Amino acid sequence: MPGSVPASDVRDPATQLVPHEDAPAFSDIATTATPAATSPLTTFYPTTPRPPMSLPQKKSSSKEKIMGADKVEPTTDCLTTQVTPNKRGSGGENNPLGSLSSQRGRPQSQSSFPEEATVAPFSLRMEKGEARETLLKYKPSPDHPTEVSRVEATTPTSTTVITTTTITVTQTSEPCGLNFTDPEGNIEILQQPDSGVECNYLVTVYLGYGIEVQVLNVSVLEGEQVMVEDTGGREPSILANESVLMRGLVLRSWSNQISIRFRSDQQHNSGFLLLHYQAFVLSCTFPKEPAGGDVTVTHLHPGGEAYFRCFTGYKLQGPKMLTCRNATTPYWSGKEPQCVASCGGMIKNATYGRIVSPGFPGNYSNNLTCHWVLEVPEGHRLHIHFEKVALAEDDDRWCMLNTKITLRVGVRNSPPVYDSYEVEYLPNEGVLSTGRYLFIEFTTDGTVTSTGAAIRYEAFAKGMCYEPFVKYGNFSSSDSTYGVGAVVEFSCDPGYTLEQGSVVIECVDAQNPQWNETEPACRAVCSGEITDSAGVVLSPNWPEAYDKGQDCIWGIHVEEDKRIMLDIQVLHVGKNDLLTFYDGDDLTANILGQYSGTRPHFKLYTSMADVTIQFQSDPATNIYGYNNGFVVHFFEVPRNDTCSELPEITNGWKSTSHPDLIHGTVVTYQCYPGYELIGSEILMCQWDLTWSGDVPKCEEVMTCQDPGNVEHSRKVITGNRFTVGSTVQFICNKGYVLSGNSLLTCYNRDSATPKWSERLPKCVPEKYEPCRNPGAPSTSVQSSEKAFYQAGETLTFSCHSGYELHGHATIYCIPGHPSQWNSTPPACRGKPHSHTVVNIWETYNVLLILLLFANAKTFYLSHM
Repeated sequence: MPGSVPASDVRDPATQLVPHEDAPAFSDIATTATPAATSPLTTFYPTTPRPPMSLPQKKSSSKEKIMGADKVEPTTDCLTTQVTPNKRGSGGENNPLGSLSSQRGRPQSQSSFPEEATVAPFSLRMEKGEARETLLKYKPSPDHPTEVSRVEATTPTSTTVITTTTITVTQTSEPCGLNFTDPEGNIEILQQPDSGVECNYLVTVYLGYGIEVQVLNVSVLEGEQVMVEDTGGREPSILANESVLMRGLVLRSWSNQISIRFRSDQQHNSGFLLLHYQAFVLSCTFPKEPAGGDVTVTHLHPGGEAYFRCFTGYKLQGPKMLTCRNATTPYWSGKEPQCVASCGGMIKNATYGRIVSPGFPGNYSNNLTCHWVLEVPEGHRLHIHFEKVALAEDDDRWCMLNTKITLRVGVRNSPPVYDSYEVEYLPNEGVLSTGRYLFIEFTTDGTVTSTGAAIRYEAFAKGMCYEPFVKYGNFSSSDSTYGVGAVVEFSCDPGYTLEQGSVVIECVDAQNPQWNETEPACRAVCSGEITDSAGVVLSPNWPEAYDKGQDCIWGIHVEEDKRIMLDIQVLHVGKNDLLTFYDGDDLTANILGQYSGTRPHFKLYTSMADVTIQFQSDPATNIYGYNNGFVVHFFEVPRNDTCSELPEITNGWKSTSHPDLIHGTVVTYQCYPGYELIGSEILMCQWDLTWSGDVPKCEEVMTCQDPGNVEHSRKVITGNRFTVGSTVQFICNKGYVLSGNSLLTCYNRDSATPKWSERLPKCVPEKYEPCRNPGAPSTSVQSSEKAFYQAGETLTFSCHSGYELHGHATIYCIPGHPSQWNSTPPACRGKPHSHTVVNIWETYNVLLILLLFANAKTFYLSHM
């Protein structure tokens, strides 16, 4: 079958992945050898099933059977028997092996089960005066399972009786299985009537593609084993086993190869399994986002690119861009870069930016001395917002001075704008510089460390207010230059609450412009009542650490005929802290779940329109560092047990495996001819009543597939690679000529994908016309005589005795159109001394005749 080979040959480097279609799967020849009289009986097995044969003789006892033996000492002089197994394994309902089927046909079974061939006992009597030697030869026929032909010979000897025993030979079974290389097909394991079945199947698709397997039907009996593994990676990984196989289950590999093993020790009928597989495009994993930066991706398939950037205050260390490379499992071309905070620097033309201490938001290191100098344009000043300042309570220090850039480091001739030694609390309104320059110094000692500092700076012109800032929030302004009279309104990100300050502020005082109110702050608070249909609940102070000894309660309420889906994206709390979800509007409701420590992403569903969340932190333990806590997204969802309806797609259609979108329902999207599906072709309704992926889309295909290469040629591509209108020309190497059209053009089709204008040509060896036989003189001999001689062939001449050759003894056929001999045939001429001998001989013959005639005449006259 095209696309499959025996599984036993998969590891053999000499095995072709796709065998020739005309090659027989098994040999039809059975070898029968004739051993010597003293040699043991040898039974040879044919490699293809044949009809069973038997002899109508008395059945032998079990003691007389030799199971699994290939060689048995005979009691007769010579007996060679061809044993053929039962033909049940050829297919049909009695197939003991099970078979595989794909879109291109059903492959033959690779195995056979034990068959018994019995040679019935016979006796041979030799009487005095003659001995009869009998040889039994088995010839199966349609009417008689076995015919016995007797060959007798008579020789004078004494009486001898020879008796043979019954011989039973068992053929052992081989493992069944095939290797599939088609992009789509079915794998079917039928019920097995015999015991001891073990089948191994291997599916391999092109690099860059994975394999999706859907269970169409399954019945696995107790004690049977089924294992589906991803074998294309460095180490095999289990996708499923018999315990999780169920109808409708969809599995996806991470590489381009999977294996399926089926084992049954059932004494009677075994279970069965029907799988459908198809290839899908693999993708790289989403690259890791650097701390202090983010990443954007064009797409995750091979050829896709990931671009990295750092937030203000950080610098990129590593490649700015990575490419997804094709392989058994696609991978990124390098390691993801990092965003690091520098220790000091000169910042000229500082209009807007951020400065963070090295290691932020993690802890800084010991014995640091960092200096930053900010210079703003002429006529501007700086405003500093404090995001965070967390220093160890020792000699670590953060200090900011109004000073010029020309001053030597360490010389302070003006009072500090901010000094962590002197200020206990951060000013919410920030600080202002008095001129164009600001000097920042950060020093640490060799003992305890902490988180450090993060500040934002903005330059503003004379007669304007500085640009406001709110962490974890946004604002809108009536004037983008923040002149006098500008009004700014603030809002917080989901999960945060606006605190301290006013929601709306205004720039006032034309003589000394300033904001009439302090900017507010957005914080994740402890407790709250929420009535939105969707939102976020964050641990207190997120993403900073929460405080110890907290007891927080949040209530979420949606419409009465709905329920709530809780998407717990982050859960990283202390082992003695407790996060509890109640299925109702108070703490007396049933508990949906109660968690502590760290857990990966998971979801919960309420049975009603209310849920209560309680968080209790250990009063004796502090949690330090960023991103410790929890992040819970919630959504209002329908109160039923089905997934939401999926939309139709433009230039395509969808088909659904079940009219009701219950869990396990599969929706398949396909595109009209001329369009390519971008995204997942199959979406499945999962146990949490969400779809397994996003809805795909159909995009018009504007390129032809790579036409491939032609042996013994080179190709020239014009235009963009295989786009509509581009051409590919094939030029054959020397000694080869083109068969077919050399130029292929990619053209567009309205109702189908673009296609090449011609079939792929071939480069075949150049052929020349043969040379005709040049002929030869009657006195010469050719080395070979035939009508035509191929280009490059030679012809040798030789002369008869007494003649000598004049010309080239060997001539050859020169290739061409037409081909021709390099020289005319040689001539054979008599040698000079040969003529003298001939003349003497002829004279001698004449004289001898005359003498005989004279003698005859004298005799005649004397007797008259």
